[in-house]
Amino acid sequence: MHLNFDNLDKFIQEFEKDAKALKEELLRYCWFMRGGLSFAESLNLTLEDREIIVKIIEKNMETTKESGLPFF
Repeated sequence: MHLNFDNLDKFIQEFEKDAKALKEELLRYCWFMRGGLSFAESLNLTLEDREIIVKIIEKNMETTKESGLPFF
């Protein structure tokens, strides 16, 4: 891949944006797991792991909504 300085700057900005989005996603998992997953541990999750966690969170949210029990 060959990048000139303008493209390199755009590439770096996009990379930083993606890194921030991933960090936010991982911290959200940690919050939903209520300490069952540390941020350091979340950094080692694979994409498949993260997809499974999302399904678990969605199912728990659905169960909470159906049961009427408080979530927060």
